[in-house]
Amino acid sequence: MRNKPSIRLKRGWTTGACATAATKAALYSLWAGVKVEVISITLPKGEKPTFKISFFEKKENWVEVGIIKDAGDDPDVTHGALIKVKVEETESGIIFSAGPGVGTVTKPGLPISVGEPAINPMPRKFISEIIEEMAQRFNRKPAIKVTISIPNGVKIAKNTWNSRLGIKNGLSILGTTGVVRPFSCAAWIASIHRGIDVAIATKEHHVAGCTGSTSEAVVQALYGLPKHAMLDMGDFSGGLLKYLRRHPVPKLTIGGGIGKMTKLAQGARDLHSKRSQVDFSTLNEWAKERNLSDISHANTALEALEICGPDLAVLVAQKALECVYHQIGDTAICCDVVVVDRAGNIVGKAS
Repeated sequence: MRNKPSIRLKRGWTTGACATAATKAALYSLWAGVKVEVISITLPKGEKPTFKISFFEKKENWVEVGIIKDAGDDPDVTHGALIKVKVEETESGIIFSAGPGVGTVTKPGLPISVGEPAINPMPRKFISEIIEEMAQRFNRKPAIKVTISIPNGVKIAKNTWNSRLGIKNGLSILGTTGVVRPFSCAAWIASIHRGIDVAIATKEHHVAGCTGSTSEAVVQALYGLPKHAMLDMGDFSGGLLKYLRRHPVPKLTIGGGIGKMTKLAQGARDLHSKRSQVDFSTLNEWAKERNLSDISHANTALEALEICGPDLAVLVAQKALECVYHQIGDTAICCDVVVVDRAGNIVGKAS
């Protein structure tokens, strides 16, 4: 039997790469009077993507260019967004400004200072290097004000973590390599790390990592936690706990449904169904030790819970808590685990 050929997912380009390309195209017009239709840039790892110019406006002292972001096959909320860059000469070096739809940093803990436009360090570096390169080519001073804007950016940002991280009124300009890799686990884990950084910088003593929106709402209400204390852990419990081991906070709550909490209890560090499975033999042995009903015939953890009742959820929470403490090592973090059913009821808790 032949193996099915693997599907090659299309990669895309970050908002930072789009902004860099738009800057280059805008400078061609500002300094050479040339309106380009396409523009290419070289990324840190040697990729040379070409971008089509989708928006162009020129006045006497400035030029604005827009590029539509293509995130490839990644389910990126900014896919299809228009990334616009306005360039104008200044006397004071390179200045970055947030136009409509690009956020401003309002909390410490991020790689950009409070009050600054939410344009991350690597995109700033890419854009600055392009300005230096173009200034040398056209014998100009590398003194440019760069204003980045994203129409509908405020609306799109509602589907991101920005409000929790203290980024107000729009999106962030992101990217370390310029490349969007489809379904990137690294991007999600990086967002978890930034959430922890913000919590530490704002002296938040209690954070929570939950597997989904239902458990998150329950845990947030249970402890009255602010939104920025809720870390969007998803399936990446290992990424969360590994980072907390090096960057501890006083208290941590882990919340989720019976299936994912069982996998956590059994040592999984990635709770996605494609990357870890519930060991029902072990789960049944645990149930026997507590004199619970036989669940050897259960097909899902939810079915096992229906058979045994809340006692199984408490047992899973206790086992999960042991694994959490094992993963965070000898830190002084005080932890608890909350197991939530699909209706939003707490069915098990261990602390």
